[in-house]
Amino acid sequence: MTQHIGELNPPARLMLTPGPSSVDPRVYRALATPLVGHMDPWFKGCMDETQILLRQIFQTENRITMPLSASGSGGIEASVVNVLEEGDEAIIAVNGVFSERMYEIATRASSKVIKVGAPYGKPVDAEDVCRAGKGKKIKMIGLAQGETSTGVLTRIDGYRKVADEFGALLVVDTVASLAAVPLHVDREGVDICFSGSQKAISAPPGMSPITVSPAAEEVFRKRKTKVQSWYFDLTTAMNYWGKDRLYHHTPPISLIFALREAMRLVVEEGLENRWERHRVNQLALIAGVEAMGLKLLVEKPADRLPTVTAVMVPGGVDDVKLRNQLLDEFDIEIAGGFGSLKGKIWRVGLMGYCSQKANVLLFLAALEKCLIDQGYRVGSGAGVGAAVKNYSQVEAAVVASR
Repeated sequence: MTQHIGELNPPARLMLTPGPSSVDPRVYRALATPLVGHMDPWFKGCMDETQILLRQIFQTENRITMPLSASGSGGIEASVVNVLEEGDEAIIAVNGVFSERMYEIATRASSKVIKVGAPYGKPVDAEDVCRAGKGKKIKMIGLAQGETSTGVLTRIDGYRKVADEFGALLVVDTVASLAAVPLHVDREGVDICFSGSQKAISAPPGMSPITVSPAAEEVFRKRKTKVQSWYFDLTTAMNYWGKDRLYHHTPPISLIFALREAMRLVVEEGLENRWERHRVNQLALIAGVEAMGLKLLVEKPADRLPTVTAVMVPGGVDDVKLRNQLLDEFDIEIAGGFGSLKGKIWRVGLMGYCSQKANVLLFLAALEKCLIDQGYRVGSGAGVGAAVKNYSQVEAAVVASR
């Protein structure tokens, strides 16, 4: 039986999730431009520009800097399997679902992997990692700068000191932090750094930017065995993104167009300005939710990831019902918790294009309505009022500093 399928017409949502985020209309225009071949001379110039922009955003001069044709999880896999061979020893700092994923991938590389954990809502202490590696020949230390599942920010500098002590490569997941949190790959000594296109860069999902230091390149060259994944073997993938542009696979050309435009907008705004915008908008969001009597999973302000705020679901409020009401009544999407945090937190994303004052105030007003509808007692306008006050204080401070 033939079934009629109508024209695609998705709803217009405000994506306040931990990813994907809503994108700038200029990125949509780039996505809709004419397709060219992946070996077209013009496209090779577009690839050059994409790599230039990536190096600026990563703050690096690394030769191997390119977008993988994969999601952020592909970035995790590429980073791990290119470094580790059978019998190698590694330490992974685990404080959430996605750092746990790095650990899981490392165990599949037939390596000896040590998991150093921290309770959800806290970063792993670099000193704990140091103690765990004593007396061992550690080849790699991995961590998530921004743990998407919990909204925790981890400082990199302490880990670099530990990696130096062991002579190990430092691998950092910046899927939820790149272009929103201060990051200087070369200055901070990160050997492999990967991200995702759909988060604070605000491009469509499907690309995983990655950059590799000369020290990591040397480790790749000295491998005794082939990388267990042909697709994610960075030494061959770079043949396409290198100066010779040798065929490796057919990349998602339109997604590269969109990524190039999204990164151009990042550079146009300025990294420091963008980092500050994310910081200010999260502070206003936090002021608003706390004024409503809600608590945060991450208690210490210095440990809070500016792109993802984990708000505890209060007693008597149905997590899924509230998120569905936000979606149905206000076209706002937020996310719930994973695993042991399922039903216990809301994860509110303020990423890239979505990190705007208007979106913060709209969300707080909508959240208040949904909470009241479930019988939660909150002062009228408390959240919006607190956020507005916070913005006013920031603006006053800026004026006073001039």
